[in-house]
Amino acid sequence: MKKFLKEFKDFAIKGNFLDMAVAVVLGGAFSKVVNAVIEIFLNPILENIKIANEGQAGWLTGVVNFAAILIEFLVIALVLFLIVKAFNKAKELKKKEEAPAEPTTKKCPFCQSEIDIQATRCPHCTSELKE
Repeated sequence: MKKFLKEFKDFAIKGNFLDMAVAVVLGGAFSKVVNAVIEIFLNPILENIKIANEGQAGWLTGVVNFAAILIEFLVIALVLFLIVKAFNKAKELKKKEEAPAEPTTKKCPFCQSEIDIQATRCPHCTSELKE
């Protein structure tokens, strides 16, 4: 049971689970902002187009609604793309900062046992090691 809980913890913290949860929360919050912008700014413009073409208002209303929904989707998708791209760039920078550590051991060429990197003689087979 401990192994299962440890695996779940690793999945939740290190995996895409956390990224996905953040994206869902940000997407929900951001969609409210986009809806407000569309309702306040875009819909009045589209309504003026509809009034100008009063004779064709039946199908034009559906087209205007579809256009508003499509623009809303594209704006949300663009912003989420930019957020994910920024997170990925930050992860890459973090990985570059973590340089691999210097090795602290080496293998004896005679007995193949691991020994200290600064050793001049193998403690297992007592062979002298060349630099």
